[in-house]
Parts: sequence; C-alpha cells; structure tokens
Amino acid sequence: MNRPKITFGKINFSKPSTSTEETKENPQSEGFGTFGKNAPVNQLNEAIEEIADDLESQHMKEIMGISGFGRKAKSFDIAEQIAKAKKVSTPRKAVEKLPEAPAKDDKEAEEEDEDVIGPLPPPNFALEEEKKKKKPERDGSGSDDEEDSDEEEDTSLLGKIPASHEVAMQHGSRAVIAMSADPSGARLASGSVSYDLCFWDFAGMDTTMRAFRTLQPCENYPIRGIQYSVTGDRILVVSGNSQAKILDRDGFEKMECVKGDQYITDMARTKGHTAQLTAGCWHPSRKEEFLTSSLDSTLRIWEASNGKQQKNVIKTRAQGGLKTLPHSCTYNRDATLIASGCADGSIQMWDTRKMFVNTTHCIREAHSRGSEISCVTFSHLGTQLASRSCDGSMKLWDMRHLKQPIFTFNDLFSRYDTTDCVFSPDDAILVTGESMDREKEAASVYFFDARTSEQIHSIPVTDSHIIKVIWHPKLNQIFVGCGNGVVKCFYDDKRSLRGAKLCVVKTYRKKKHVEVVGTTQVITPHALPMFRQEKSRSSRKKMEKERADPVKSRKPDLPITSGQGGRVASSGGTLSSYVIRNLGLSKRVDDDQDPREAILKYAKEAAENPYWIAPAYAKTQPKPIFDAEDGPDAKKPKTEE
Repeated sequence: MNRPKITFGKINFSKPSTSTEETKENPQSEGFGTFGKNAPVNQLNEAIEEIADDLESQHMKEIMGISGFGRKAKSFDIAEQIAKAKKVSTPRKAVEKLPEAPAKDDKEAEEEDEDVIGPLPPPNFALEEEKKKKKPERDGSGSDDEEDSDEEEDTSLLGKIPASHEVAMQHGSRAVIAMSADPSGARLASGSVSYDLCFWDFAGMDTTMRAFRTLQPCENYPIRGIQYSVTGDRILVVSGNSQAKILDRDGFEKMECVKGDQYITDMARTKGHTAQLTAGCWHPSRKEEFLTSSLDSTLRIWEASNGKQQKNVIKTRAQGGLKTLPHSCTYNRDATLIASGCADGSIQMWDTRKMFVNTTHCIREAHSRGSEISCVTFSHLGTQLASRSCDGSMKLWDMRHLKQPIFTFNDLFSRYDTTDCVFSPDDAILVTGESMDREKEAASVYFFDARTSEQIHSIPVTDSHIIKVIWHPKLNQIFVGCGNGVVKCFYDDKRSLRGAKLCVVKTYRKKKHVEVVGTTQVITPHALPMFRQEKSRSSRKKMEKERADPVKSRKPDLPITSGQGGRVASSGGTLSSYVIRNLGLSKRVDDDQDPREAILKYAKEAAENPYWIAPAYAKTQPKPIFDAEDGPDAKKPKTEE
C-alpha cells in the first residue's frame, strides 16, 4: 500500500472545505501524513515542493559559503543619501532651520548610522572656509610680505645667538691662543703661551670652574693649536717646535712626529718638518690621518699609527715660484680639498684625489702681502670659505667663483697670528673676534650675516684681546679665548644644552674630615653615675679644650725675659736669682758638717745590706783581708855579678 512520506513543513492555517465526497474519493488524505483530516491533496503537494526547495537552497548555502544566497540586493534611496550629506556639511544654525524629517523606524536608523564613517567636522568649519574664499587680496601685498619676512629673518638670526648668560674659566695669566672642544661636548681643552694645556670636564666641574688637569706636553714651547679627533679619543697638539704630538683623552702622550733633517734643501726628501709648526687639523672622516703646516714651506699629511715618516708632502709656492710660509691649513667637510693661507696673502687649495704637484684653486691677492692669514675655514655645506688675516680684515668667498670675495669685513684689528673665525651651525652667521686697540676699552665678538654682510650683534667680552672662538653645534654654546688667560662661555638658558649649564647649578662644598668612632655608644639615661658613659662632644669643643690644656697642646716654656708673666718673674728679678733659687737651693749641702761623719753614717747600712763590692767577692773571698800596715818584703836589690 502506497503511503505518503512523513514531512514537517509549513503549517497551513487555511480552512479546507469539509466535503465527505472528496474524502471518500481520496482515501489517502486520511492518516498520519498531514496535520488535519480535511487537508486537500493539492495543498499537500505544493507544501512538499516548497520544503524541498528550501532544503536544497540551505544545502547549497552551506557548500558555497554564501550568507546572502537567494536574498534580494539591498535597494538605496539616492535622495535620502543626498539629504544626509547636506545635513552633515551644513552648520548647526542651518540645521536648526531645516524642517524636521519624519520619524523613522529603529532599523532604518541603524542602517543610517552604519553609513556614516569618521568624526563629524567642527560646527564653524563651513563658515570659516567661506570667509577664506571671500577674503579680498589687498593691493601691494607682495612688498609688505617681503618686508615682514625680512624682519622675521633678522629677529630670528639675533635670537639664534646663545648669549643670554656667560661663565668665565680661568686658564692662567697668559694669552689663550689654542682651544678645542670634543665632538660630544663633554670636554674642552685650552692651550696658552705659558706652555700649559688645561682640560675642562663639564660633567665634573662645579661653580668654581676649575680645570681637572693641567700639564705641559711640549716642555717650553707655546701651544699654538689643539684639536680633538673625530671620535674624541685623541688630541692633536701643535706647538712652537717642529714635532706634533698626539695625546689621549686624559693627556698622556701616544705618538710624536719625527723631526726632519734640516740640512737637506729638498723638503720632499725629509721625513718630517724642519721648522716651527704653525697649524694642524684632523681628517674629517679618517680618524688616523691628520695634517700639519710649518715654516719650512710645506704641509704634511701623517698617519697616527706611523709617526716616523709623513704620508704626503705639499709645497707652498709664491707667485714667482719661490717658497712662501703657510700659517693656516684645513680640510673641507668631505675632505676633497685642502686649503692653506700663506704669508704672501694667497689662499692655495689642493685636491686630495689628485697629485699634490699643482694647486687646484689659488687666490693670489686674497689679503695684503706680508700679513699672515691666521685662519681659513669652510662652511658646513662646503659652498663658502671664510678667511681671517692680520691685516684687519675678514673675507667670505664663494667656492663656485673665487676671483672676487662675496663680502669683505674691515676694521677687525688682529694682533695674534692664531686669531680665527667660525660659521654658525646653520652657516647663516659668521663670527670672529678682535684684538684690543688702544682707543677701545674692551674687545668684542662680532656676528655678521653671511647673506647680507650686515653686523647682527656684538658682545663686549673683556678688556684684553680675543683670539679663539668656538661655536659648538651640539651644545649651542660659544667659547671665547682671551688674551688675559680667561676662557669665557656664552650660552642660552633655553636653546643651549648641557656644557656649562651643568656646572652652574652645582655648588662648591668644602670637604670635611670624617670622624671615625671606634666603639658605639650605648645610651642609658637611668644608669648609676659610676656606670654612665660620657657624652661625645663635638670636634670643635674637644679641640678647644685640648688647646687650653698645656700638656696636650705641648705648650712651650715661657721666655726668660724681664717683665711680668715670665719664668724669671716667678723666681726673681734676674737670671742669677733664678739659678740660685731653683738649682743651688734644691741641692744645697751644709758647709759646717764633717764629710767623714757624713760618709760613716752609711757604714752600718752598707755592712748589713752590701750592694756594690761585697756581693762580687762573696764566693772567692767571704772574709775580706785588708792590707796590713807592714807591707810585703821590699824588693831585693839587683846585685851585680
């Protein structure tokens, strides 16, 4: 018998027609296959087909992993989206004037919230943008903007100079003609005419600003130049002799260059300099290479690991091919050029990538002939060159056009042949010092604009000469070496870092002697007087008490002089009375006593208690035998035969 399948589908609540005829004609409708006795066969078949479709679609979703399989795509209303965008972009006042939108269901509100991404703009955002667009441009605004920008630049250049505070460090009494700071800014070294080299450690100094080490590395020669290496672990010392030295960070000698043979005319054949050194510097990138210049008309390149012979020799020549004396030398920042300022007023440069036979650049009349060019220095970018001379001028050169200087700064009196000039860390300011003239009361440090040659600022430093100037890029501090042996440091409280700022805040404290207590004191306030311990007094009171005690303080005897308070006054008025009273009377013997009786009164005691002679003869001669009055027989006279 064919029975229908048992399925659990949708329940149909429609009331079927109750006709007995249909039930009789279709006996299969009765039974367990349907949820009602009167359900028609057609509706049952349709329900079975729908259930089968649903099962197939569900099975397909599980296989393909599509969550929205069989659903319709969501329809978006473009008008509603535009209205939302306008509502977000308009300010709050405009939103308040808009008509209220009809209330929406919770589902629609959730859908709208999902569409909005990111935070809302500020309420006055649209109004500010409109004001900017509607703001008219004023006539001639270009010139005003240029003037404003120039004023801002001037004020900014003046504000870049760290000179709000100053600190003085006393090197000695003679002129400081050499100075250098290590790259990290932790230490400063200064050398003077008095042969001394001082080391200053900013982390270890206090307000007294004392150098932690002073030495004379080159005996009785003035220190003309010093420079820290790139790594800061070694110092190049250039003195008045012909041999440069390398010291370690603490001042101990590591290497000394060899001296050349002064009887050889060709300087290329000697192993070292034969005359006084004038300047020296380290290679910017190679920590083993350094350069020196000398009055033997040569520049020599050395290796720090080999001081027995130079690496290269560079000869300086004048206009006619004769020798000229170099007074300064330096590398540029990438070490492709070596520049030297000579006594004939010329600046000569050589390319390190070529042979040092001919000069790459040569400015013959850079300064006055016969005046030493005390300093040549490149800018940090390497596009400019500054030179300082003893003719009282400083010049700024462009490396792309060396025929004429860009700017010339005059009226800068210089008395020392080591006076230098430096660039600021951003190459915008050129700094130099002057020697004190008779007409002036104080020497100053001058700051010039490297773009317009205008004097930005000047700082009166001291009533002596100004020789060396250092502007440290990391510390943003300016160190000035003066002719009276003072090293001054200028810094800004906000823009400068570390350096002298570390020393200013440290107060000097006098070291006290540590009092060592051998035994610990046990305090017993209610103990008996015989068991109480004496309270420890302060060292000052104890010292005063011992000072008053003549025995502990070892007070000497008072002088034997006339007057009051002396030893003579206590015993008499004269020296003879003092001697008689203290010496003569203490050992006085009565003159009227018989000396024999004075001796015999000790006879009984000597016989009973012998001490000196009797114990020695107690065994050999217990009974003493004295010599009789009749002595032994007289000597028989010698008879003649």
